[in-house]
Amino acid sequence: MSVIIEAEELSRWYGIVMGLNNVSFRIHQGITGVVGPNGAGKSTLIGIITGQLKVSSGVLTVYGEAPWNNPRLLGRIGYCPEKDSLPKDLKPQAWLCSLGMISGLSSLEAKVRSEQMLDTVKLGRPHWKKKMKQFSKGMRQRVKLAQALMHKPDLLVLDEPMNGLDPMGRQEIAGILKRLAAEGTDILISSHILNELESICREILILNWGRILASGSQDNIQADIKQWSEELSIRCDQPEQLVRRIFDTGVLKGFHMDLLEDRLYIRIGDAEAFHKVWLDVLRDSGLNIYEIRSESRSLKQIFDKVTG
Repeated sequence: MSVIIEAEELSRWYGIVMGLNNVSFRIHQGITGVVGPNGAGKSTLIGIITGQLKVSSGVLTVYGEAPWNNPRLLGRIGYCPEKDSLPKDLKPQAWLCSLGMISGLSSLEAKVRSEQMLDTVKLGRPHWKKKMKQFSKGMRQRVKLAQALMHKPDLLVLDEPMNGLDPMGRQEIAGILKRLAAEGTDILISSHILNELESICREILILNWGRILASGSQDNIQADIKQWSEELSIRCDQPEQLVRRIFDTGVLKGFHMDLLEDRLYIRIGDAEAFHKVWLDVLRDSGLNIYEIRSESRSLKQIFDKVTG
């Protein structure tokens, strides 16, 4: 995969406050998620990538060019901000047409493109005739996404794009983003809805206090975490007997049981060693195993582990 965004010893400060502190990373093609608590530096990073902020020191490039004061590069970037500044008294198509013409499209091209984008974000056609002050927050989010796509950008930068959407709406937007990525659009998403990022992102960038704590695929980040413990949930008919047998293998780091649900929760340090002995334990125990589920592979678990 090609590198689309690269930072080397990048810093940005506001007076004595550090927004980003000497960070270096690479972001590749596809969909990448940026996660971190409030104040982590996500907004600062997005501001630099989209050319709204100038770096204080170091270098950041997008497609090999610095974004600051670079209209040619910024023409390749679509940005959907977290804040809502849509004109309330305009209809969505009129708003998109005006943006299209500012970007150099003819009035006819802008009209056609606006229809395409509103269909892309699945804003129902009956809503096109309404003023945006009548829209719900979720509908306004769709219009914001449509405006970011009007000039068919190579890189789409989204700041909390799932805010205000119900579960079905989030699923629809996730499907739209996957399709755009499959068609060749690179996407960078900042979001606090970790389970949504987990389902669509190829890579994750974890920020805290202006520093990069981890980056890469979820599997690679997990592999890099020292003292990572695999957590499994096992539902069986006799959890007490099962945990004794697992304990005898020497791979168990900890456990607890929920006897009301006949469920055993185990923590293991070496997943490879556990899987080598697990089939023998299962065969020799003679117990009925109804369900086995990993409890430690979610993005939230990785995020909590890294930031903790």
